[in-house]
Amino acid sequence: MASATGIPETRSANDGRGEDEPLLGRAGDASQQEDQGLQFNFVIGTAVIAQVGIWILAATIWASVFVQPLILFSAHPLLNSAGILLTTQAILLLQPTHTPKQKKQGTNIHAILNITSILTLIAALVIIEYNKIAHKGAHFESPHAILGLITYILFFIQAIVGILQYYFQGLLGGTDRAKSIYKYHRMSGYVLLVLSFVTIAAATQTGFNKGVLHIQLWAVVVASVITLIGVLPRIKKQKLGL
Repeated sequence: MASATGIPETRSANDGRGEDEPLLGRAGDASQQEDQGLQFNFVIGTAVIAQVGIWILAATIWASVFVQPLILFSAHPLLNSAGILLTTQAILLLQPTHTPKQKKQGTNIHAILNITSILTLIAALVIIEYNKIAHKGAHFESPHAILGLITYILFFIQAIVGILQYYFQGLLGGTDRAKSIYKYHRMSGYVLLVLSFVTIAAATQTGFNKGVLHIQLWAVVVASVITLIGVLPRIKKQKLGL
């Protein structure tokens, strides 16, 4: 296309791209509009698919727990699944933000959701450890237990890094240095979400699940895949440095 001077206009390789371009789709497909509230971020773009997946996963676990007599251990899968549900919501909420105001508001609520998630996960860990000690059970022997411990630790580290990089940037050497690790925090968040689903899948192979809860591996895998199909396409390339 020629300009008024007759010289063909050149388009930057980044036109239509940038912070509005999701991993899959066109620029703006997964972005919060200027006049939209944060609540719409939970369903923008493919978020609806993610919501279907994560609620199916949570409902599958909760239903399997509540059809059985409730015991102390019952709180372990209930709290863990609630924690992953909250983490997923925290991701979906923040992904579409792109203006300074949206990012600030989104980050604050993202932090609240994730802190609540961490508290539920800690409670789930305390309960399972108390249960193991009370019944003189083996600790961290099954694949689920080992993956669970790793996931708990990584969740805690992820939360600490997230809080430091946004609210206490001085402790990381200043604003620029804190912002330089944003993309790694985002990347690790997505990896951690996948690891959480793997850990839940491993839980279906434990003796307690096979003998009591009967949560099916295929149901966990299908729900997890549906969730990721909704979450991953909304990833903003520029936010990951791509």
